[in-house]
Amino acid sequence: QVQLVESGGGLVQPGGSLRLSCAASGIIFGNYAMGWYRQAPGKQRELVAGITRYGIPNLADSAKGRFTISRDNAKNTVYLQMNNLKSEDTAVYYCNARLISRWTDTTGYWGQGTQVTVSS
Repeated sequence: QVQLVESGGGLVQPGGSLRLSCAASGIIFGNYAMGWYRQAPGKQRELVAGITRYGIPNLADSAKGRFTISRDNAKNTVYLQMNNLKSEDTAVYYCNARLISRWTDTTGYWGQGTQVTVSS
C-alpha cells in the first residue's frame, strides 16, 4: 500500500519558519518526482514546490526566495523548508508523488495534508 504522511505543520507568526516533512512508503521513492501543493479555503489547489527524481527543484513564484524543497532518498522523505512566512501562506499543504514531473497535472499519490496557519 502507498502512504504519504505529512508532518510539521502548525501555527506560526508572520516572518516565522516551518519545515514540512513527507514520509513515503509503498513506492520505490527514487523513481518518483515529489511535490508540495497547498489549498486555502475557497481556492484551488496550487503547486508550491516540486522536485524531480534527480533533485531538480521547481518553485512557484510565491515561494521563490523563501521556500526550499529537498529530498532524502535514504529516508524516503521530501521536505519543504518555509521561511519568512506570510499570512497568504495559510493553507493545507499536501504531499504528492508522481512518475512524471508535470506539476500542473493532478496525478499520482497524495497525502492527507497538514495545516499551516500564519497569523499574529
